Amino acid sequence: MKKVLIWGRYGNYGPDYPRNRVIESVLRELGCEVDRFLPTLSATADLEYALRRGARPDLVWVPCFRQRDLAAAARYARRQRLPLVFDPLISAYDKQVNEKHKFAAGSAQARKLLAWESHLFRLPDWLIADTAGHADYFHATHGVPRERIRVIPVGAEEALFTPQPWPQKPAAAPLELAFFGTFIGLQGVDVLARAILQYDGPPTHWRLIGEGPMKAECERLLAPLVGADGPSRVSFEGWGPLPELPGRLASADAILGIFGTSDKALRVIPNKVYQGLAIGRAVLTSATPAFLPALRADEAQGLVWARPGEAESICAAVARLHRRREQLPTLGQAARASYETHYSNRAIATVLRDLLDL
Repeated sequence: MKKVLIWGRYGNYGPDYPRNRVIESVLRELGCEVDRFLPTLSATADLEYALRRGARPDLVWVPCFRQRDLAAAARYARRQRLPLVFDPLISAYDKQVNEKHKFAAGSAQARKLLAWESHLFRLPDWLIADTAGHADYFHATHGVPRERIRVIPVGAEEALFTPQPWPQKPAAAPLELAFFGTFIGLQGVDVLARAILQYDGPPTHWRLIGEGPMKAECERLLAPLVGADGPSRVSFEGWGPLPELPGRLASADAILGIFGTSDKALRVIPNKVYQGLAIGRAVLTSATPAFLPALRADEAQGLVWARPGEAESICAAVARLHRRREQLPTLGQAARASYETHYSNRAIATVLRDLLDL
């Protein structure tokens, strides 16, 4: 039995962050013994683990967002001659400079952050990326050799996100499209709002679930359509307990993904896409390099494509969904099949099995 030590303080996200839960779940499904080490201080964690007389694992895994835990984990792994894996999920440099614009790209602060993170990213034996786009970014920006980067999709928590029964609706019921998320620029909710305002096709009910910084502006823009009569109707809902989310989405005919145009938006596949596919619903989202070319090649595999940042393209994609409305249950089955093939725990296990030499 392989012993895997999850090494990190976790920060605000905690060990129960979905990405961490999925990885730990798959490791256990593979027969691994998984232990967690949450050090008191990141910088001296290797000394703390030695003082605790922590058991020697077969592999050390630093979880997502924990760049600060990496140096001490690397010292411990080198001394013990153990393989070290880091699953950053995001780049701190990318987030602070390109997404939040906290530092200008050419500033001394940005260069310092880039040098610090690039040094850390080159420490582990394996660096994990969630998409091929992020793998290319880690290679080009941080100088990590491409052969030391492995892609593991984020996936979905399969105990929750199981195929949902197809909704029973009157023939004249509006097509129901569900967006859920944190209303941030990355998701392109401003583009989605413009599309909803422009849409003039067959009756459609747009459900927007969640909270976040851009929600108030979306509510303001779409207020004339909330509860209004006519072909386009909008409703806003807050978050609820995560276990209730699949059931809340069960009435949807399709799930809405993301539509942003930032470099990061073109590299990521968000949770909502994995989760929508997992529950057996078609997902309307931007066609970006984050998706495999085989999936982008057509719309028969459960994904319906729009162009990033283009409201008109979203409207056209919704019109295509209406034309295929009788086929949507079959398209939902194709969505689940795409999830199983490319993003499921089984697909994740294939990569982890190789890393663990099982």
